[in-house]
Amino acid sequence: MNDLIFSAILIGGALVVGVVIYFILILLNKWVLAKRLKADLTIIKKPLRFLIPALCVTIVLPFSKLPESILPAVTHFVNIFIIMLFAWLTVNIIGIIRNAILGHYDISAKDNLKARSIYTQVRVIHHIIVFAIILITTAFILMTFPKIRQIGVSLLASAGILGIIIGFAAQKTLGNLMAGIQIAIAQPIRLDDVVIVEKEWGWIEEITLTYVVVRIWDLRRLVLPISYFVEKPFQNWTRISADILGTVFIYADYTVPVKELRSELTRILEQSPHWDKKVNVLQVTKATEQTVEIRALMSAGDSPTAWTLRCEVREKLLEFLQRRFPECLPRTRVELKENNC
Repeated sequence: MNDLIFSAILIGGALVVGVVIYFILILLNKWVLAKRLKADLTIIKKPLRFLIPALCVTIVLPFSKLPESILPAVTHFVNIFIIMLFAWLTVNIIGIIRNAILGHYDISAKDNLKARSIYTQVRVIHHIIVFAIILITTAFILMTFPKIRQIGVSLLASAGILGIIIGFAAQKTLGNLMAGIQIAIAQPIRLDDVVIVEKEWGWIEEITLTYVVVRIWDLRRLVLPISYFVEKPFQNWTRISADILGTVFIYADYTVPVKELRSELTRILEQSPHWDKKVNVLQVTKATEQTVEIRALMSAGDSPTAWTLRCEVREKLLEFLQRRFPECLPRTRVELKENNC
């Protein structure tokens, strides 16, 4: 009984010392690190709150007088707990590094090509590192159980069936992992890219280790496996830059005055806040037996602005024709010949 009381006091004292050290670190962070060194431990407070007392307990356990039947189990439990806490702490530190890198880039800016590139690389790499940390942590925990480790080794050595099953089960996961690495390096897509996938137009909203979320123009979300963007063709409207060309087609009668319509397009674009003053073209692109096809080509800073500009130009060109040249709207002609017989 005296040995148990001594061990309880020793372990309890270690926990108290660990808590005191934790609060000293928090005060040090508040008064010194955060103000002078511009370092902040706030995000890692939770794992440290448990890790420091656990480490103190590990130090005093060999000096405790716990029974031989209890001490190995307690030591094993504390070791597993510390491994999990170190993994938690590492994930949080990786998160601090990620936030520090992303803090230098503003993805909400209009010309955000570089920011989207950095965001995509950092987030995908962050997911891969976290996945690796979880995998390594699980491996370390399993290695603390000698019987489980021996059973696993004997099964893998004696029969390849388990390896085949694991291989098939991990095939998609490994494929997505490799696709994520490829996307992080080659960057066929980035965050906030404008894409057309599965006949849907939208923005890349989220890129994870296994899937990509596309925010469609009507605010629906299209969720695709990340390997989709490596294996299948898709359109990326902002691969090189956010600038984009917009087109408007007008169908009119053969008598339409093209020069006046071209001048009206210029006037509309010059008055529009959505035009970036780069492209302004109006051409007759097709002539059928009943109408002529007139294409207005214009440019804008990004795809949402281009869409708004196209709607504005289409509406105002139609109003111009209706107001100034209503006879030039599409019509069907019928010629009646008088029969002299």
